[in-house]
Amino acid sequence: MRVVVSIGGSVLAPELDPERVAAYADAVERLTAEECSVAAVVGGGGVAREYITTARELGGNEVELDELGIGTTRLNARLLIAALGDAAAPAPATGYDEAAAAFRRGEVPVMGGITPGQTTDAVAVALAESVDADLLVFATSADGVYDVDPNSHDDATRFESLSPAELVDVVLPMSRNAGSSAPVDLLAAKLIDRAGVRSVVLDGTDPEAVVDAVLRGEHTGTNVIPEGSTEPAAWARGR
Repeated sequence: MRVVVSIGGSVLAPELDPERVAAYADAVERLTAEECSVAAVVGGGGVAREYITTARELGGNEVELDELGIGTTRLNARLLIAALGDAAAPAPATGYDEAAAAFRRGEVPVMGGITPGQTTDAVAVALAESVDADLLVFATSADGVYDVDPNSHDDATRFESLSPAELVDVVLPMSRNAGSSAPVDLLAAKLIDRAGVRSVVLDGTDPEAVVDAVLRGEHTGTNVIPEGSTEPAAWARGR
């Protein structure tokens, strides 16, 4: 089973906590022990936002701010690589071919950002498409996809499942707001629709949730199910 896990920076290293990073490395290693081929894409989180805010106040342009964010995601990626040791490719992949090559060698490729203007959400979808992944998991600070922002609407309803096109429709109005509350950004949602990759959006605060979702399809988040797709065969075996 081929799996790409997109780990939000605020989930992996909210306060540069080595125990949290080690727990995610342990989760990845448990998946590989169950014969899953795993790739990880790591976000920047609060640290990236601090750098970007400071650089903006210093007059940095948007491309420069994006490059700072990319640099921070790659630092976070190096933390995960350090925790994975020999199981991981030795440095963050800076392109999809490089990551796919590591995947084929049986290593865990770890990526951060790639291109200004593109989030790590979108990088994760593109990587999943490039390696023909069976499943893409977004480990976020949200417990799924809601019809409206749950932080400002008490009556927000969480979706148990959506089609990729429905995900685009839900995310689109959220993406127009400053400080977007969407758990997956609009470009990533559109790429999921294009690629038709089965995805899960879940609360990744506990790395165990990722393990349960990948091995058994058990989680409390949202499934994004392309038309005609079937459950990974591993889920039937794991239940």
